This record gives sequence, structure tokens and C-alpha cells, in this order.
Amino acid sequence: MPKYVFVTGGVVSSLGKGITAASLGVLLKRRGFRVSIIKMDPYINVDAGTMNPFQHGEVFVTDDGAETDLDLGHYERFIDESLTSDNTLTTGKIYSSVISRERAGQYLGATVQVIPHITNEIQESILKINSDVDVVISEIGGTVGDIEGQPFLEAIRQMTNRVGRENVLYCHVTLVPYIAAAGELKTKPTQHSVHELRRLGIQPDVIVCRSVSHLGNDIRDKIALFCSVPREAVVEAIDVSSIYKVPLQLYDQEFDTLVMKRLGLEPKQEPALDDWRAFVEACENPEGVVEVGMVGKYVSHKDAYLSVVEALSHAGTANRVRVSIRHVEAEDVETQGISLLDGVHGILVPGGFGSRGVAGKMLAARFARERKIPYLGLCLGMQIAVVEFARNICGLDTAHSVEMDSATPDPVIHLMHEQERVRDLGGTMRLGEYPCELDVNSLSFAAYGGSSLIRERHRHRYEFNNDYREMMRSRGMRMAGICPGRDLVEIIELEDHPWFVGVQFHPELKSRPVRPHPLFVGFIRAARDRAEDPDKKGGTV
Repeated sequence: MPKYVFVTGGVVSSLGKGITAASLGVLLKRRGFRVSIIKMDPYINVDAGTMNPFQHGEVFVTDDGAETDLDLGHYERFIDESLTSDNTLTTGKIYSSVISRERAGQYLGATVQVIPHITNEIQESILKINSDVDVVISEIGGTVGDIEGQPFLEAIRQMTNRVGRENVLYCHVTLVPYIAAAGELKTKPTQHSVHELRRLGIQPDVIVCRSVSHLGNDIRDKIALFCSVPREAVVEAIDVSSIYKVPLQLYDQEFDTLVMKRLGLEPKQEPALDDWRAFVEACENPEGVVEVGMVGKYVSHKDAYLSVVEALSHAGTANRVRVSIRHVEAEDVETQGISLLDGVHGILVPGGFGSRGVAGKMLAARFARERKIPYLGLCLGMQIAVVEFARNICGLDTAHSVEMDSATPDPVIHLMHEQERVRDLGGTMRLGEYPCELDVNSLSFAAYGGSSLIRERHRHRYEFNNDYREMMRSRGMRMAGICPGRDLVEIIELEDHPWFVGVQFHPELKSRPVRPHPLFVGFIRAARDRAEDPDKKGGTV
């Protein structure tokens, strides 16, 4: 039977429950344990697929096509394991399952209630992840006291009856604020948060205290006394310059040792953290700086392109440079001009949906093409590069994607056949991992280290229209990657350009701090080369 760790949060959101869970995961994995992590989100949406990036941040997609909360991205990047739809739970998903069972008569006429039916469904979903796993870490979204989170808290309270108290650890992440006027750290919010948790029947075993400075022995003693935990179970999580420092910070306080002792786990080895430390050291001591202009429609929200930002950071570290991102609103390019991208060493256009800002993205793609600036287009970023090439190189002045112009006479990007009858937008795109066969003469083939067959994650409804493939190929566009068996164009490149790559998939979802994605590494290498060459400065079209 696996051991179970439940991570809850109190006082305010965004304290770092996900990073705490992910950090514990990487420490236990480096100790030799098999780890899996679950995110439980109390919102009623079945998944994150239809949620506005301005409100919720990016949608992270797993290999099996689940559209999930961005915290699963943190989990995968830290523990370096591919997760599945089983690793994400929402109120909508749980209730949908219970209602389906009720409609099918599986409850034998019983009155279906939150307790026990909803809480049992939550527990069964947690227990489903038990094969070849030593520890299951579960993060409960929101904060203690939120009405929508109560069924999840009740479910994890009951877990001790299902698996035994000795197999369960409760970790509570809370805030110890610094009051400048008093010049003191205050423990009262933590006390109230733990009190609320205990009122619901859960006594935390470990309290992780988010703070701007060290707690000090007196603060630790006070929290331990009022919250009924051992002093060594009060762990500080001080603000750091990089989230990748958090596992090292927690390791220095023997957080993983504390968890193993409480759960009766014998460590299999000392944690192998040399590569992690080397990554953090390289992040802290770059040899140069490259500036990448990221042209998108959600750049004002820091989490909307979270995986892209992290992938750029990983690739920068691999190239011993710091990547400075110039966030550029695509609509601003339309109104203020392409000069917003003057001087950048690379241009990245991420994914997105809808027509807003497309013209600005197209101007960015043209700027990169004409000025020989390294370009990386992700999903929509590939599609707009195809449209721009069709218009300005192939002479198809009205070419467009049917997503933006359903009446275009030259639909160089069109709706996938299986999407033509789709009306329900939830979970109906081409989602998850698909194979891609690479052209051995392409930049992409070289970037992937000579692998001819790769697998990448998708999230889209529209694709390259093969009716225009030969025309574009004859004008200098290489179809560098094709999905075998479906003949779908996955990667386009431009000849006579140092680095111009557009991909239909989302490579950022597979980037890891100690194993950066090869396409991002290649893109940043090209941007670094441009930064080091004074004769290759970006200008105005």
C-alpha cells in the first residue's frame, strides 16, 4: 500500500502549496521512492480546458490528453514523471461521475449525498493511483474554510479510516506575515488556519510557513505550542529568487526526513541532488543575456504562458545565459508597430485561440522571417507563420486560417476533419501525445539529437491544409515533421534562415529543469548566437 501525503493551505491562496508538494515529490524520488502527485481543484468545471487564461492561467495537457490545472506542470517538471488524467480531480469531475452512477442505478435506490457518496468517490479516485507507487502526494486547491473545498477535506479526513493513520501525513501550508509597523512576524493567521483545519477533524503533522524572513526559535516554538505539532515539524519556506531553490531549502531543514519518519519509510539512499544543484547554480551565474520577444494575447497574466516561460528558463540555463523575456501584446504590435520588437535576439509566438491579436502575431512572424531573427512558433504561432508565408511569399493575399476567416478563398489552415461536427468545446480537440516523424535534413532533427521519431503533446482543432503543401515547399518552406499514419504537418521550417521553426504541438509541456526541451535549447542557442554577433541586430521592416 502506498503512503499518502495531503497538502492543504490556509490564510490566502498562492502560498505555494503546489511547489511544496512538487518539492517533496522530487526529494522523495531522489531518495529512491516511486512518487505520484494529484491535484484536487474545488471548482465545478470538469477540467481546465474551457477556462479563461486571464482568470486561471495556462492549461497544462498530459500525455493522455487531460486538460489540467497548471500545477500539474510544476509536478511534472519537478519529479520528471509524465502524469495522466488520474492525477487531476475537480468537483465537476467527481459530481459528473457520481451522477452518472446514480442515473445508471448503481446506488441501488439509495439517497445520493455528499457523505458518503461524493467523499467516497474522491477517496476512490485517490486510491486508484496505487500500482508501482510508494508515495501519493495530493494537493487540495483553495484554502481551508472555502465552502467548495469542504467535501475534499472531509474525504481526506476519512482516509485514515481507509488506509490507517500510520499511512497518512497531513501537511498544512500557511502564511506568517511580517507587519512592518510592528517590525514583527505574526503567527496568529497560522493559528487561526490550523484551528479551522482541526475544527474539520484534521490535525496537521507538518506546518510549512511561508514568510519573507527566517522564523526564529521563538516563532517556531509558538507555532508548535499553539498548533500541537513538534517544533521540528514547523518548516519555513522563505521567499526565494527561483522556485527551483525550494527543494534544496526544504532539504536543508530535513523536510523529507521528517516525512519519511512520520510515515515509517526507510530511505533507500541519500538524495541525488547534484544535477539539481548544478542547474540552480547555472541559473544564478549566467555567462550572458539574450532577449526574447514573446508576442501573445495573454501576456499581462503572468501564469498564462507559464510552461513557455519555464521552458525558456531551462533552455537558457542549458546555454549558460539568462533569458530576458520582452512581453509584447499582439494587439499593441498592430496599433504601435513592429518597433516594439526592435533589438530582440529571438521571437516566440505561443499558442492561443480566436482572432484577437492575430494580425500582430503575423507581423511578428514576418519581422522574424525578413530580418533573419530566430523564431519559434507554438501551435497558433506555427499557423500564423504559415498564413504569413502564404500571403507574402506565395502571393495568396487573402490566405488565412478558417478559425479567423471561415470564408477565406485560401484556407491554408483548416479545421481537422474529426472536428467538423463538434459542438461541445470541452475536451474535444486533438489532445495529448502523438508521434512525429522528422526530416533528417531539418533543424529539428538536429535539435532532437538525431532522433527520427518523436512524441509530443497537442491541443488544437485546426491544421495545415495539405492542398498547399507543394506550393509552400517550392517557395522555401520545409515540412520538417509529419504525423505518421495521418499525414498531418507537425513542424515547418524556413530554408535560408538561421532558425525559423513552427510546431503544431506544445513542446513546452515536456521541458524539465535538468532535461530542457531540445527545440527550446536550439532556439535559445540561435538567439545567443545572434546576441553575440554585433552585425545581426533586429531592425524595423
